[in-house]
Amino acid sequence: MTLPLTIPALREAYAKGTTPVEIVDMVYARIGAVGDPGIFIDLLDKDEVIAAAHALGDYDPSKPLWGIPFAIKDNIDAAGRVTTAGCPAYAYDAPEDAFVVARLIEAGALLIGKTNLDQFATGLVGLRSPFPPPKNAIDPGVVPGGSSSGSAVAVAHGIVTFSLGTDTAGSGRVPAALNNIVGLKPTLGSLSASGVVPACRTLDTVSIFALTVEDAYTAFQCAAVYDPADSYARDIATPPPGRAPTGLTIGIPSAESARFFGDGVQRASFADAVDLLKSGGATVKELDFAPLYDVADMLYHGAWVAERYTVIEDLLKTDPEAVFPVTRQIIGAAEKLSAADAFRGMYRLKDLIRAVQPELDTVDMLCVPSIPTFFSVADLDADPITPNNKFGTYTNFVNMMDMCGTAVPTPPRSDGRPGSVTLLAPAGKDAEVASVAFLMEAAGSRKMGATEWGFTPPVLSDPLPSDALIRIAVCGAHMAGLPLNGELTGRGARLLRKDRTSADYRFFALAGGPPFRPGLVRGPNGSGAEIALEIWEMPVGNFGAFMRGIPSPLGIGTIFLAGGERVQGFLCEQSGLDGARDITDIADWREFLKTGNASGE
Repeated sequence: MTLPLTIPALREAYAKGTTPVEIVDMVYARIGAVGDPGIFIDLLDKDEVIAAAHALGDYDPSKPLWGIPFAIKDNIDAAGRVTTAGCPAYAYDAPEDAFVVARLIEAGALLIGKTNLDQFATGLVGLRSPFPPPKNAIDPGVVPGGSSSGSAVAVAHGIVTFSLGTDTAGSGRVPAALNNIVGLKPTLGSLSASGVVPACRTLDTVSIFALTVEDAYTAFQCAAVYDPADSYARDIATPPPGRAPTGLTIGIPSAESARFFGDGVQRASFADAVDLLKSGGATVKELDFAPLYDVADMLYHGAWVAERYTVIEDLLKTDPEAVFPVTRQIIGAAEKLSAADAFRGMYRLKDLIRAVQPELDTVDMLCVPSIPTFFSVADLDADPITPNNKFGTYTNFVNMMDMCGTAVPTPPRSDGRPGSVTLLAPAGKDAEVASVAFLMEAAGSRKMGATEWGFTPPVLSDPLPSDALIRIAVCGAHMAGLPLNGELTGRGARLLRKDRTSADYRFFALAGGPPFRPGLVRGPNGSGAEIALEIWEMPVGNFGAFMRGIPSPLGIGTIFLAGGERVQGFLCEQSGLDGARDITDIADWREFLKTGNASGE
């Protein structure tokens, strides 16, 4: 089977009768054909993945990732597997899936394995590992990029459809550029860090690699569920991106401040990419990037090195030789820093950001080279520090400044090496970045990653305005995993969070079914209980079709939440309570279902 492992291609194949087991066979055949033992630290046994494929049951198009193979970086937990963070002496058994992994599996994805990385996610080269490092999928003589090296290489070879990495200094973007794939670095906090070994907790994000922008963003939408257990989590909207809007102003490094370290081919490739933006209707504005380089320099000085130190302090003190030498050198520098140094660093960062912000406010987003140049494995053998630092030229400042971004392939350079730029925007603008990334990846003709699969641009609609979303509270059969949930997910809705009503509602199990449904009725203040809800977000354009499927006695009205917010949600007409049972004391439809009494027996 030569089926491209993109989400649209797999969904089409599944609808025509292809089974997930056939795709699993294809995945493991590709692993064998690639023959790179450095990609995975922990590859799941094929029979285990086949069992998970069988457990999916019949094709369910309401699950956006049904039967989609993926991998995760080995600083992200998978239940029952060992997490090493690239250091065997640090390894531990993960008791449960990381929050984002659980969300992806709920959406139907199939986990294939855990991938190699620069130890403790410290590095941009992909060679700082006690395990055999993976080989660059395009040119084995070039470094694979890090720290999410295995995750990028697995996608580039077409082994998995998408993978999770992490990104603090560029680890979700540099490997993408070096392997001709997409690297989505989302808004900080939009993807939960629960179950992820931190590098710098205040700056980290889980990142996503894929062969296309569409696939990366689809995985992002599935994973971007608010996690109240993560104190750094943020409730970020992920509306469907569309065709890039016209009239954008995009900032680029000025000719004087751009850094390519003598690589004229890379400079020319970036100039060609800028021409693509102009031809797409954007206004391009040159900016002095010197202040951004000053911000980038702060990442490995002061407070942020000390953050890395907090993760492995005990290991450095008890078994320092277990830490990769270069990693030990970098993180160990924190031992010479004081608390006063940390605060001085934070103050300087704020000053630098304040100084550059007025100039950034004149543009809608930035476009930068994903990497300034290429480095070989031999270059890193000769100097393990300098090339790594240069890779961070256009990446190190991004999380420090709370930006989101996507590294996207552009037409190959004149020497055949992959082209790549990164689009950057303020936090929460992930969809806008994706819309421009669609424009960039559609230029010219290219193969995806290191595969022979040609790229076919998606059919795009005009983008929704940022406010074209509606929040809906559901309390019964439309909740995640319950029988009518597909009516939400099939219309582009995503789960935001769990919540409760104010204490003014009565809750009833309605007569009839299946599907069995509850009814929510509001009474006088304090006359009921706080009823468990899920808050979903749906594109406004799909709301009308959703409403047409809601039968009497249910309807959509305004629901008051325990915290005082108001949202739209399901309410029941008084006439619909004939034969209903009052379950207000249970106050949670899932808990009621556990009693086994939903059918009235």
